[in-house]
Amino acid sequence: MIDPHCHSSSILVERPAEVAFTLMADGLKQGEWAWGSADRIEVEPGLFRGTSVFTGKHTFVRLNVDQARFQVDYEVGATPDAMQFRNMSRVIPGALLRMPPDTCVVSLITWRLATQTDAEWVQFGTIHEAEMFLIKGLVERI
Repeated sequence: MIDPHCHSSSILVERPAEVAFTLMADGLKQGEWAWGSADRIEVEPGLFRGTSVFTGKHTFVRLNVDQARFQVDYEVGATPDAMQFRNMSRVIPGALLRMPPDTCVVSLITWRLATQTDAEWVQFGTIHEAEMFLIKGLVERI
């Protein structure tokens, strides 16, 4: 089934969950793998701005980090006033999935806005799936 409301992608990472979560919860480091908001700067404490590699437009991002659950909710928007919750990452320790304890699964989840066209929705999912390989590579080099 193709989910019309939510897209998720996940990847096995050969590093402990704590290591992967450090990357996912870092607003500046996220700019190394998030193509919709690359080359991040922190414009004020907790508020980041990056540039889309696709459109060249700026995207603002705020992270709401839940360390205990290895979860990050991402608010995004074209301006700070237009930001809204759109994406979430979750890191699951390998041991919880009966995998080796020094591994984890990193997942990205995004929800579709009613204003997104079918083409935009396909692009979002495709981008997130490719970003999984960037995340894996970055974490496994740490």
